[in-house]
Amino acid sequence: MSFPRVGVIGAGQLARMMAVPANDLGIHFSVFAAIPHDSAAQTSPYVLGDYTNVSEVLAFAANCDVITFEHELVPQSIIKELEKSGKKVYPRAESFIYSQDKLVMREKMAELNLPNPAWQRYDGGASKIAFPLVAKVPSGGYDGRGVYVIDSQSELDELHRTINRTLLLEAKLNFDYEISVMVARSPHEQAATWPATLTVQADGICTQTITPIPEISEELAISVQSAALKIAQAINLVGVMAVEIFIVGDNFVINELALRPHNSGHWTIEGSRTSQFEQHLRAILDLPLGSTEMVAPIAVMGNVLGGEKADMYRPYLHLMARTPALKFHQYGKEVKPGRKIGHVTMTGEDLLELRTEVSHAVDYMSGVIDE
Repeated sequence: MSFPRVGVIGAGQLARMMAVPANDLGIHFSVFAAIPHDSAAQTSPYVLGDYTNVSEVLAFAANCDVITFEHELVPQSIIKELEKSGKKVYPRAESFIYSQDKLVMREKMAELNLPNPAWQRYDGGASKIAFPLVAKVPSGGYDGRGVYVIDSQSELDELHRTINRTLLLEAKLNFDYEISVMVARSPHEQAATWPATLTVQADGICTQTITPIPEISEELAISVQSAALKIAQAINLVGVMAVEIFIVGDNFVINELALRPHNSGHWTIEGSRTSQFEQHLRAILDLPLGSTEMVAPIAVMGNVLGGEKADMYRPYLHLMARTPALKFHQYGKEVKPGRKIGHVTMTGEDLLELRTEVSHAVDYMSGVIDE
């Protein structure tokens, strides 16, 4: 059997990090990029094109055996045309819709009898959800984009007039913390999860993850992993998926789904026997899934956001000398305020030490501190 050719629609950092295990496995790997300087286009063979143009996408796919995605923005019509062409496309359109349309996702969670917040489809008029509430654009939002906290009916009316499209309204939960569960599933229905991850948020962006979640009860940890596996089976997932969850006391509420490698799973590169990126490739190629066992008791990952510093290489001199155990990942992106331009990870046994060193590295690289 010849090594397969995998094509990724999208060329951001997720595709860039997928290229490493693809290379290790001998898989022919290419990306469909918007510009030559896209993150993954700097490190992998690429074809330039528009992911909303069906002829350009089909031309790219003609030289691939399996097609996958690194973002949710590819229109359903394009995915279905790929499927009609006879290509193996994962996740399938019927599955991908649950991360592309939050209203469809909410309906599915209700069908599965999994915990939803109070929610409604909104096309104008009086809200059935008490204020304050959360209004979401059903598709196209990420990292806090397309999500609004609304305090009154007048604010909701104004938002609806401005956006001029259907909204998803949800009750604003007083949750204790946010977590994520990464799950993988293959066409032969083999499935696996990693330990649940605590996601530390600021302004709608994940700034740090801690795995496993400190002080979570065994019962709750098992419950959220079981929920992720249930969702994966119900939506016929192929690939990896992040299930984002709110924790309220001893209970959990499903927040959102992302059917692709996810920021909350970056720790798996150093912290797990099998990274989310290798596992995604194994799943879409219907290979046996790898072990999700952790290689250290704790893994902490910190996102490096664009700040005062533009030079991301010089900080290595200080950080590598101070903390040799840190692992660095650069995305090759232009440094812009608030933009995710890389991440650092450290594994070990002392949670306070790990969080301190990762936070120091992130702040130093972003220019928050200078020593």
